[in-house]
Amino acid sequence: MVNELSLEEKRQREKENRKNTILKAARKLFFERGFKSVTVDDIATKSEVSKGSIYLCFESKEEIYAQILIADNQALYKRVKNFAATEATASQLLLEYARIYVNFFLDDTELFRILMTFMLQTGQMNLTEKQNAELIWSTNQNINVISEIIQKGISSGEFSPIENIWRMQNAIWGMLNGIISLYVFTGNPTKRIERIHSTVKESMSIIIKGLKT
Repeated sequence: MVNELSLEEKRQREKENRKNTILKAARKLFFERGFKSVTVDDIATKSEVSKGSIYLCFESKEEIYAQILIADNQALYKRVKNFAATEATASQLLLEYARIYVNFFLDDTELFRILMTFMLQTGQMNLTEKQNAELIWSTNQNINVISEIIQKGISSGEFSPIENIWRMQNAIWGMLNGIISLYVFTGNPTKRIERIHSTVKESMSIIIKGLKT
């Protein structure tokens, strides 16, 4: 019984390693060539596994794409999920959230390009309802942290009450993605990072000032 269990554990570990290899290869291909032009055969070649092995781990190219985003969304959420409970002002937390969000995608520009492709071309992805729902849910987890911080500021009296916190959180999230999009793939890498961070900080400071009035 012990040997059988060990064998099953070994098989599961091998499957997980194969799955991670496929995801890593697919991420690279999606970044270089875009979602539509990449095929399952391309992913099999890049990951050095058979096409059949890919279908043992994933139902489709769309599922591979979705799992890349979901896994990374979850990784970001682990870093920010308890943010609003941190002992700091809401203003400080918004600035720190923005810094972490920007660095998360500067550390992995492939992920940012994949995320923007999903956000801008959702209708062309051919995701199942379940895949689309999981992606939206994992993305919203991260965005909702902004609302929690804003609510903390309102509750403490630091920010003035606003009519629609949800709309404000989306405006801030859109601002962050917009600034990253403007500069992340152009210019000198070092200056690019400095420009993104300085622009985000200036923009967030203006928003914070508005929240306080």
